[in-house]
Amino acid sequence: METTQPANVLAEYTKAITHFKLPGIDLAAILESRRKDIEALGLASSAALSGVQAIAQKQVAILQSAISGLQSLITKPAAQDAAPAANTGEVVQQAVKKSLADIQELVDTAYRAQSDSVAVVTKRVAEHVEELKALVQSKK
Repeated sequence: METTQPANVLAEYTKAITHFKLPGIDLAAILESRRKDIEALGLASSAALSGVQAIAQKQVAILQSAISGLQSLITKPAAQDAAPAANTGEVVQQAVKKSLADIQELVDTAYRAQSDSVAVVTKRVAEHVEELKALVQSKK
């Protein structure tokens, strides 16, 4: 059984479609448009994957930072028992501020990834509309 390589799928599709010669329909333009659609989907998927990877890397960095912070709290000498309540309050306040900053960083990364993917698709939709306008105008 023959396997189909992803790079050859469009070529095989083109070969199959060209057998059907329909009057008034520009098959080459339609196929080129579909090729651009597939390319745009690939770019959008790549942008989304890059965003997911960036978010995962930031989460790992946040976890490593939290673990290192906990280790430093545990390894502090017991000699600082003079003001444990004040020290604990400061530590909690710093942890909350750090958590909020980390959350904002994750949100920003997710937003960038999503907007990059949407930008690729939006650009292709605009191109598609222009292609359709050109087809309609050429038939008039």
